[in-house]
Amino acid sequence: MPRPRSDDKRAAIMSAAARVIATQGLGAPTATIAKEAGVSNGSLFTYFDTKADLFNHLYLDLKADMGAAALGGLPDDGDEHAQLLHMWSGWLRWATAYPEKRRALAQLGVSDEITEPTHLTASLSMAGVAGILERGRAKGPLRDAPLAFVVTLTNALAEATIDFILRDPDHADAHGRAGFDALWRMLA
Repeated sequence: MPRPRSDDKRAAIMSAAARVIATQGLGAPTATIAKEAGVSNGSLFTYFDTKADLFNHLYLDLKADMGAAALGGLPDDGDEHAQLLHMWSGWLRWATAYPEKRRALAQLGVSDEITEPTHLTASLSMAGVAGILERGRAKGPLRDAPLAFVVTLTNALAEATIDFILRDPDHADAHGRAGFDALWRMLA
């Protein structure tokens, strides 16, 4: 009879996987992830069929976490500028508060282990972010560009802004605002 699964153990595995991937990369052995999580390697495979399965679940969890941070408390009655600023600020707060999650997500995002269905599910979980970008660009120079292109540009700008915030935390607010101003000019 299989052992019952524990939400706490699964959470520990996911947290450990993000930390290990951030520091050692995607080639880190599952045994290292299991040890970091405080479980046996066999227990890890009670929760995930394969290493790729673990990576796909972690990718989805991290995307959902980032999306929730970006959209949490979003003002329903705000205009496009206010909503975009709220999303941007939440995204930056998440990325700077959880640099290991950010690094793990970046590595997973370019991994061949992440399946197309997982990418599609992650996109659906980020639909609120995409909606804000759509509204923000509706009358701007990128209104006719593919949404994927706009998302990629926005992500690149966010990554550059986050890098500067992490390198120069004393000026985090100024970097965040400069990044947002560039985003707004690009979209609107």
